[in-house]
Amino acid sequence: MIKKNQLEETVSFLKNKGFKNLEIGIVLGTGLGKLVDEIDIEVLVQYSEIPHFPEATVEFHSGKLIYGKLANKKVIVMSGRFHLYEGYTPWEVTYGIRTMHGLGIKNLLISNAAGAINLNYKKGDLMLIEDHINLQGSSPLAFNGANNFGNIFADMLEPYSKDINAKIKKIAVAQNISLHEGVYTSVLGPQLETRAEYRMLQILETDAVGMSTVPEVIVAKQLNLPCAAISVLTDECDPKNLQPVDIAEIIEVAGKAEPKMITLFKELIAEL
Repeated sequence: MIKKNQLEETVSFLKNKGFKNLEIGIVLGTGLGKLVDEIDIEVLVQYSEIPHFPEATVEFHSGKLIYGKLANKKVIVMSGRFHLYEGYTPWEVTYGIRTMHGLGIKNLLISNAAGAINLNYKKGDLMLIEDHINLQGSSPLAFNGANNFGNIFADMLEPYSKDINAKIKKIAVAQNISLHEGVYTSVLGPQLETRAEYRMLQILETDAVGMSTVPEVIVAKQLNLPCAAISVLTDECDPKNLQPVDIAEIIEVAGKAEPKMITLFKELIAEL
């Protein structure tokens, strides 16, 4: 019950700060922070101020919880997420999702930066995630007391909302935005993959690979929280022609592709 009590304290603190009448939660991935500029911000709280909330340790994740209005809807945005590779537990990695759910969000939108395993997908493209493979070696539902938050045997037949995905695809067509659809595989990291590992991911019919998102989606499923996720493909992972990866370049590519993702999210939020 300790975890449940901590979560209640976190939610209570944020409600007292003015986080109320929430409709949509958003998680922003690496290099994807400019959506915040589109929000009419009402309250901004640093993670370090929030009781029991983990602190972002990755330099390109800012670590702020933002509340305001976007496309005439009340939204809460995690600007900066948590990863297993930072040394956090699966509970800590997904604490923000449980917090946003406790504050009353009805839908969850997730973004991430990922590597393109599907060689038809190119650097700077967007991919709507329609299914995933968890290769992180853990589950955010595997802890003592997890059943206090819902069914630990969460059904993963449809981890990503078909209804929300259909809306996103329709918006992409209307806005003339090229949008792939595929399978995202989440690995532990933080090291990048070897050529042999990229070949394995191809065999597994992975379209994109990253180090986040899957734990968040699993928790959303336990909480019966409809969600959708978009990957910005920041590098091409061809094991036969592998080049050294530059993190600065990944962030630059994400930044260039980000306006397309912002358009999709803004138009979607207006419809939800």
